[in-house]
Amino acid sequence: MFQGNQIKTAALLGLLSGLLVLGGYWATGNQQGALIGLLFAAMGSFGSWFYSDKVALAAYQAQPIDRNQAPELYDLVADLTNKADLPMPKVCVVPTQTPNAFATGRDPEHAAVAVTQGIMQILNKEELAGVIAHELTHIKNRDTLTQAVAGTLGGAVTFLGKMLTFGALYGPVSRDDRQGGNPIGMLILVIVAPIAATLIQMAISRTREFSADRGAAEITQQPLALASALQKLESVGRQVPMNGNPAFEPLLIINPFAAGGLESLFRTHPPTEARVSQLQELAKQQRNLAST
Repeated sequence: MFQGNQIKTAALLGLLSGLLVLGGYWATGNQQGALIGLLFAAMGSFGSWFYSDKVALAAYQAQPIDRNQAPELYDLVADLTNKADLPMPKVCVVPTQTPNAFATGRDPEHAAVAVTQGIMQILNKEELAGVIAHELTHIKNRDTLTQAVAGTLGGAVTFLGKMLTFGALYGPVSRDDRQGGNPIGMLILVIVAPIAATLIQMAISRTREFSADRGAAEITQQPLALASALQKLESVGRQVPMNGNPAFEPLLIINPFAAGGLESLFRTHPPTEARVSQLQELAKQQRNLAST
C-alpha cells in the first residue's frame, strides 16, 4: 500500500505541474506561455522546499521549546524519533486550546513537530504518542515537503490564470487583430484550473494521511491508541476551531469539519471513520500475528 500511495502522490503532483504548463500554453497560444507555466512550477517547488518549515510554523505561531520547558513532551518525541530512525526534529508548541498537531520541514534534517497546548490536555500518553508518531511518519515519508509543494503549485495555478488573463485582456493586439491567447484556455485557467488544482491537492493530502496512520501504528505498535486520539480530536475540534491560514490545513493531523457528497472531494483529510477502521484492522492483524 505504501508504494501505491507514493506512486499516486507522484502522479498527482505531476498533474498539478502539467496543469500549470498546459494552462500557460492554452492562455497564450504559444510556447512562451508553456515556459511561463514551467517557470512558475519550478519556482514554486523550490520556494516550498526551502521555506516550508519556517512558513508553516509562523502561520500557527508555533514556539520552539527545549527539554527544560516541557520534559515529558520532549522525551516522548525523542523516544519515538529513535524508534522511527530519524534525526531529532525541533519540538514546538502552538499557543491554542484547539487540539491538533502537525509536522513541517523540507527534509528529516530540517523538520519540526508541533503540538497545541490543547492536545496535551485531552490525550493520554499513549494517544499523544500515536499522534506524534503519525507526524514523524510524515517527516520520514517527506510528506511535509510534498504538501508544501502541492499547496504552492495549486496557488500558482490560480495566480498564473489571473496574470495571463489580465495580460490577454489588456495587452497588445496580435497580428490577426485578436487580443491575448486562446479564450478557451483563459476560461480553463480562470474557472476550471483552480478547481482542478484544489481537487488534486486535497487528494494528495488524503492519500498521505492514510500512509501516516499506518506508519504510526508500526512505530508505536498501538494502532488503537491513535484511533482513540483521532476520535477525541474530531469531537473536541468541532467545538474549538483551529485559527490559521487555511492553506496549511492539510498539514494538521485532523480537520474536524466533515463534509459529505460533492463537498467530500474538497476535504483535506479522509473521514475519521475510515481512518479509525484502518487502524482497527491493523490492530486485528497485530493480534493475529502475536497469536501465531
